[in-house]
Amino acid sequence: MIRFSKAIIPLSLLGSALLTLNSCSHRTEEDIDGKLATQATSVALLGQDTGDQNIEIWPELSMGLAPDIADEQRITQLLKTMTLEQKVAQMIQPEIRDISVEEMRQYGFGSYLNGGGAFPDNNKHATPEDWIRLAEAMYQASVDDSLDGSNIPTMWGTDAVHGHNNVIGATLFPHNIGLGAAHNPALIEQVAAITATEVMVTGIDWVFAPTVAVVRDDRWGRTYEGYSEDPEIVKSYAGAIVQGLQGAVGRDFLGDNRVIATVKHFLGDGGTQGGVDQGNTISSEQELFDIHAQGYVSGLSVGAQTVMASFNSWNGDKNHGNHYLLTQVLKERMGFDGLVVGDWNGHGQIPGCSNESCAQAANAGLDIFMVPTAAWKPLYENTLAQVRSGEIPTSRIDDAVSRILRVKLRAGLFEKPSPANRVLSGKTELIGAAAHRDIARQAVRESLVMLKNHKNILPLSPKLRVLVAGDGADNIGKQSGGWSITWQGTNNSNADFPGGSSIYDGIEQTVVAAGGHVELSVNGEYSEKPDVAVVVFGEEPYAEGVGDVEHLEFQANTKHDLALLQKLKAQGIPVVSIFLTGRPLWVNAELNASDAFVVAWLPGSEGDGVAEVIFSKADGNVNYAMSGKLSYSWPANALDTEVNRFDREYAPLFAYGYGLSYGEVDILRADLSEKVDRQEAQLTAMSIFDGSVKAPWQLMIDSKGVREPILSSLQTNEFVEFQTRDREVQEDAWQVTFNGKGKGAVSFVSQSVVDMKRFQGVNAVLSIQLKLNYPVNTQVQLAMECGKHCAGSVQLEPLLKNMEIEQWQTLTVDLACFDKAGAKLDKISSPFTLSSIGQLSVTFSSISIELLDEEEADISCH
Repeated sequence: MIRFSKAIIPLSLLGSALLTLNSCSHRTEEDIDGKLATQATSVALLGQDTGDQNIEIWPELSMGLAPDIADEQRITQLLKTMTLEQKVAQMIQPEIRDISVEEMRQYGFGSYLNGGGAFPDNNKHATPEDWIRLAEAMYQASVDDSLDGSNIPTMWGTDAVHGHNNVIGATLFPHNIGLGAAHNPALIEQVAAITATEVMVTGIDWVFAPTVAVVRDDRWGRTYEGYSEDPEIVKSYAGAIVQGLQGAVGRDFLGDNRVIATVKHFLGDGGTQGGVDQGNTISSEQELFDIHAQGYVSGLSVGAQTVMASFNSWNGDKNHGNHYLLTQVLKERMGFDGLVVGDWNGHGQIPGCSNESCAQAANAGLDIFMVPTAAWKPLYENTLAQVRSGEIPTSRIDDAVSRILRVKLRAGLFEKPSPANRVLSGKTELIGAAAHRDIARQAVRESLVMLKNHKNILPLSPKLRVLVAGDGADNIGKQSGGWSITWQGTNNSNADFPGGSSIYDGIEQTVVAAGGHVELSVNGEYSEKPDVAVVVFGEEPYAEGVGDVEHLEFQANTKHDLALLQKLKAQGIPVVSIFLTGRPLWVNAELNASDAFVVAWLPGSEGDGVAEVIFSKADGNVNYAMSGKLSYSWPANALDTEVNRFDREYAPLFAYGYGLSYGEVDILRADLSEKVDRQEAQLTAMSIFDGSVKAPWQLMIDSKGVREPILSSLQTNEFVEFQTRDREVQEDAWQVTFNGKGKGAVSFVSQSVVDMKRFQGVNAVLSIQLKLNYPVNTQVQLAMECGKHCAGSVQLEPLLKNMEIEQWQTLTVDLACFDKAGAKLDKISSPFTLSSIGQLSVTFSSISIELLDEEEADISCH
């Protein structure tokens, strides 16, 4: 597939005539920082840079926070007394799964983190008290100078990206893509302040937020972490979020109710080619500033204390090692005097570096290495050696440590009580407090965007007989998306969100209170014909690169949600679609099959906010206005992956800023084109698992014929143990261990059958990337199932016995083998069921249906 880059007009050169392209596109010169008054008036195309660096593009910012003389003197004195070992330890940030409290006491790390899916004692259901206990233990170890001679307090960093999302019971707000549709900076500041409060309750000092990525290609798996495709909203939000987290300079800055904020990821993470996570952003320096840097302009101007370097490259150079961006632009030109922290082993991606050694990152301006896994110890030792050899200048170490100490002093960490004794610590009634959930519901209401409202069917009367259908209706995990308790947001049940509400919960409460009738049925079956069906469906949860896609067609392979909509429409039932998604997707067919279509994005734990808008009051008056407007352009085709406001060729289905209000005339045609060029879009393979489970599948483990869904990163039954592993990125592989005490199985299962008949008669295979953890000496069976008492299977042990141990390999099995053994490919309920009666341990990183060209499968039946 060939993708053409679009000609984009630089924001700094937009003339007033261009601003008339659509009614939502008004922008004043004050909206984008830069030297607009001195720019040429002619229109030039971005990307026509000479290649020379131009530091004048970047503004000299006022950080709103003057250096404190006493703090600077204290930093100088501390540096004089610190050993090299103590200084380097300040620059090392390990993860709670990889260090002990005693290692904190021994080394005195300057900071540590919990990555996504990491919990105290590896317990997903750790209580706030458990979090505080760990924070207190790490703090006391850091100030204990008995082993390392240092009493500098450590600080704990966490990814609280839509609330305190790692903690059971916390308030989870809509993800950023939904908040962007609200167009309400004041509300966003409240969201950030509540997040700070709930984080402080658990004794944590530092939040890795806000993300200020400007997303230019919606295939990116982190699209929902961006507020908008346009810098206007991002800039207006960044400062508000930083103030909500840290407080206002001169008022309550980094006070007892506040946390340290991190503006991330510096720089250009939302502009990678093809939307590839951690990829390469190709742009002129002017575009890098105009499009991707505006969140830093506002975030730093209100005193953001930390910036996180980005995984991506800019014009081929990894940002973690880019001295020009980290030091010359950010620190020297823009005047940032806080600290720069790396991302998850991002330094190891620099050519010539590894996770265990990277002088280039330190010399480029990285102040803290985020170094999960056991790599922290060799990195510490190698950095010491590199300083002693002169490869890293002592002055660079002193600058990094000065910045770390400055942030700690500003945050009051030297003076504040220990984590267990701080003002908010242990006030667990604030975790998921009613007042916090009220603000979250407001955010849900204001984020909803109505794309279609045929004959003004919305708002619905709550007195109707309402069918609620779809697998997202009563599924708080699905509506919350990634970064919800677990990193990927998977393996959760409603019980993991105590105090939260599903979208169905809100509908039931609203309808029953008004005297109506409500029935929940995932598959759309009902006991009595309803007046209306509300169908809640959408993407399965994902995070980061796991969510990268090749195109924007929703459910390209299964279309099971479309089938549900069409089934209800064929029965003469009006259909209201509530779409859960982390990005704009091509849903023309679903729009055609709906009377109303509302994008709810990923609303978080307060799903009842949806019902508050889509239903009227009992007297027929509007309860809450439908006010959300798109902060992303909506694609007209599955291949419209890079459609952004101000593109020279701009033809979305729904433009940036679109969103129907109640009473507004809906002119959307009812017969939108449903044609997609599948050959060009390469919509042939079917992914089942690729770091996360793909819809409509769910992973289950089985013993004695009883299947149970996986709801944790570590789960066992009588015969099988499941746990997540890291291959290339965090938790992108799954290990399954059979203990040999009885027959166990692991399966990917769908609630409804999936038609794979199109793979008959072609060279299609079930492709599995796996690693055997020890030799195979038992029978191993792989089956495709087509319902109860319907399956086709093959024996794997002859092949597995000849495979290398602890080596990643790809195993392929002809789909024809399953077909010939009895699987009905047009009615597949499980495309992968692995069973064993003996001991077996295998780790998977990818499972998919693929088409081979000429080669033969490892197990062939042709």
